[in-house]
This record gives sequence, C-alpha cells and structure tokens, in this order.
Amino acid sequence: MDNMTHQPPRIASTTVLGLFGGVVVTLLAIAGWWTPSDRRMATAGGMEGSGGMANMSGMQGMDMSGGNMAGMKVDMGAKDLGQASVTLSPTRRQAIGVRTGVVERRPFETTIRAVGAVAYDERRVRQVNLRVAGWVTNLAVNYTGQFVRAGEPLLTIYSPELAATQAEYRLARRTQARVGQSPLEPIRSGADAQVQAAAERLRRFNVSDEQIEALENSESRPETTLVAPISGVVTKKMALQGAYATPEMPLYEIADLSTVWVNAQVYERELPLVALGQEAEVTLATYPNEILRGRVAFIDPVLAPETRTTRVRMELPNPDLRLKPGMYGDVIIRVRAAPVLAVPREAVLDSGTRTLAFLDRGEGRFEPREIKTGRTFDGYTEVIEGLQTGDKVVTSGTFLIDSESKLMAATNMMGALGMGGVRMEQAQMGEMEMGAADHPSTQTVDGLTLTIETLPAPPKKGENAVRVTVRANNAPVTDAAVTVAYTMAMPGMEVETVKASHTKDGVYEAEVDLSMRGAWTIDATVTRPNAKPVTAHVTVQVEE
Repeated sequence: MDNMTHQPPRIASTTVLGLFGGVVVTLLAIAGWWTPSDRRMATAGGMEGSGGMANMSGMQGMDMSGGNMAGMKVDMGAKDLGQASVTLSPTRRQAIGVRTGVVERRPFETTIRAVGAVAYDERRVRQVNLRVAGWVTNLAVNYTGQFVRAGEPLLTIYSPELAATQAEYRLARRTQARVGQSPLEPIRSGADAQVQAAAERLRRFNVSDEQIEALENSESRPETTLVAPISGVVTKKMALQGAYATPEMPLYEIADLSTVWVNAQVYERELPLVALGQEAEVTLATYPNEILRGRVAFIDPVLAPETRTTRVRMELPNPDLRLKPGMYGDVIIRVRAAPVLAVPREAVLDSGTRTLAFLDRGEGRFEPREIKTGRTFDGYTEVIEGLQTGDKVVTSGTFLIDSESKLMAATNMMGALGMGGVRMEQAQMGEMEMGAADHPSTQTVDGLTLTIETLPAPPKKGENAVRVTVRANNAPVTDAAVTVAYTMAMPGMEVETVKASHTKDGVYEAEVDLSMRGAWTIDATVTRPNAKPVTAHVTVQVEE
C-alpha cells in the first residue's frame, strides 16, 4: 500500500480532469477562441483521436455523444436551449420524487384578496361658503356629525354690504313706480335697468327671488340665512358664533353618505386581472357575518411607490348610513375569463431570461421545452406558446432534472468539439474505478496509514457509521482530530461534514446519513498537532 502515498482516488484524476478539460474547451469554443490552428496544435500535442485526452488514465474508449450517470441517460435534444433531454431509471425517478401533470384548457377563474376601507363618495361632498362678508349672529348647525336636510338653515349673518344693496333695490323699485307713466322711453328704461341691476347684486349675495320680491313690502333686513345645499352629514364645521366671515372662508363641509366608496389596495402583480365591472364582495370587521356586494367602478392610474399597490374602488349603497367612512374590511374580487391552456405552476422554471418546462416523453425520458407564459391563477400558469393540450410535464423534481440537463448538455458539447473518444456510458456514478469500499479501504498518505470502512458494509440507505483507523509507523494515532465529509456526485448535492470521535487504539467513528441509493464519496481528513492535514478518499455504493 506504500505506493499509494500522495495518490488520490482515480475519480479525482479522471472525472475532475475530464470534466474540467471539457468545460474549458466548451468555453473556448463558445467565445470563438478555439480556432483551426488551436485544433492543429491539439492534434500535434496528442489531444485528438486515440491520443491525448483519450489516453488519459481511466478515459480510454469513452464517448461523450451519450451517457449514463447514476441511472441517467442523456441525448442532445433541444440544443438551442443549451440543455439536453434526460432519461431517468424508475429507481431514480422514485428517489427524487418525479411527478407529472397534464397540459389542458382550464376555465380562468381566480380570486383577488385585498384590504379595503370605507370612504366618502367625493362626488357627494359639498363645501358651504358665504357670498357676502358679515358677522355670524346665529348658528343653527353647531357641531360636526350633525345630519341636515337640503334647504335647512345653517347660520345667520349680519352684513352691512347686504343691507346697503337691499336699500338700493327698494329705492330702485320706488323710482321705477314714479316714472312708470313717463312719456319718455329713456327715463322708463333707465329705471327698469336700475331695478334689474340691484336685483342681480342681491342674487349674487345668495338672496332668492322670493326674498327679493318680499323686500317690496317690508323693510330692509340686514341679516341673511345660509341654508344646506344637500342632505347629509356635517363632516367639517369652521363657523363660530360672532365670528366675521368672508366669502373665501369655508364654513361647513357636508357629505351625502347614501352611497359610499370602498377603496381596496391591489398589488401590482394582480392588476392585469382587474377590470371595470367585475363582481366584488366586501366583509367589514364591524359586520363580520354580512357580505356586501358591489362592482369595480374605478382603477387608479397611479401606483403607490411605498406599498406597490393601486387603489381599486367599489361603490356600495348605504341608505341607512350603517357604513361609516374609515371602517376596514376584506375585499374579494372574482375574476372569470374564457378557458386558457394551463399547466400546474410547479411545472414552470423561470430563470429570468427564459421559461422552461420538461416534457414527459415516456419510458423515463424528459425533454426541456422553452415556453411563453401568461397569467397565473389558482395554482396554474397560462401557457401562450410551446405546449399543447394533452402534453405531460414534470411538476415535481424539476429542479434536479433541470440541473442534470444543463450538466449533460455541457458534457455532450465536449464530444462535439473533438473529444469523441470519451465514452460517458462508462462514467456511471458508483461504477467508475473509484475504489468502492464494500470492504475496508487502506491508504497511506504522508506517513499516515488510514483505513476507512462503513458499518454495515456495504452501507444501507439511511444512518451508517464510518470508521477511520489511523496508524503511523504501525502504531495507533490517538491525538488526531478526524472529520468525515460525504456527498453524492450530482448537481445540487451539498457536502455534509461531521466530526469523528476517538473510541480506542487510533479508531475514530462518525455517524453519517446516506439518504438515497447510489454512489457516495467519503473523505476522511486527519489533523495532528503541528502537522498539515491529511485526507483519504473512498467511494461506496449505497443499497436499499
């Protein structure tokens, strides 16, 4: 065993070197750097045909045009995608949990849920102002929240300007009466014009025609009454008893609550599904057992940058004024559209630049297919291009299949670049010349002899023990720190590391979880005081 000093297992030299060389060549070819002169240099250097890479240890007779890795076969379908079709054995399909679904036309029905709040109908809000300046002498409506009916008095003001205009009107009427029988038309016309001008000024001061007519038979009244323009609830009251008010000052704000709005905040990703006229259901926290029904009446054209939501408005009748602005509740918008071609959402792989699904071609063969998707609804994604009714697609295990597809496409590219002497069918995981440890494996590295074995041997799927015996100059080593790292040689598989405990006479043991069938690589690393770490490698085949 001494001749094994400093020699890692053959998997480290053959597989890693072969894959590394393939990746480098692939990148050079893609970038346009693998020129005919480079190819001639490779030929001269013995890297083509039966020499070079093909003569490397453990790689004779290997062919990259097809392969079988741990129950996987691959062909170069979908070359334009940079991925290859993958064939899985029944055991592998069961191990990674492959499930499939059918592409079919489904009714487009989904539900949008959002938080909503009751608000005033802005079209039914009125602000009350004076037309003439004066002092408030009486407040008929003197608190916020008071209900008023249209035409009811709000307040009374005393206005010297109004009194003067009323006096002008009375004087114009008397003048008109005195000159009414004058034979001179200009005089009669002038008197009529003065009456009309005075009456018009009174109308601008919000004096009704009835009140103007009454001035003919009564004295001037320096006070005027302001009335409610609509029926509703006083939401703001700025008028104060005895205050001087001017036309630009708002005195009241009145809202008609017979109809209210419910504003829901809908996320931008759901906006394409919302349309005017859609049915909506509102459930308020105040009335949890009551469903209020309405329709979408407005979609805000502006998105709120803080919440990435848009306001969607429903209108609800409120004849008994039970719905009060500020109430919160839940809004459900029912979306119904024509049937669309759809796949389960889990079948879609979106990389950001393209979208893929894996077709089930039967007998364990899965082909990558680029697709164009549309809307997502109730666990399904709309398919616009790339699939048709009746296709079977992978819905579980897609990530692992996608990873293997990319890896296999890269290895097949190596064969296309002149490395056709490599035959991947001999590269089955667990069947390569990797020193499979169904019995103890002993290696000597930097003066240390390491014996690695599993309990039981061969190991079974699940919990196993790894025993590492460390000796130096045929004497047990008891002062070392030993760690055991184990993984499966497949994309996406992480390396697990555990610390081994010293039991006796240079024997260290660690518990490992070999969770699935296939080939597992185990590395034992020994670190002694004031010495560099030493690592030995072994590959074991896990059975059921």
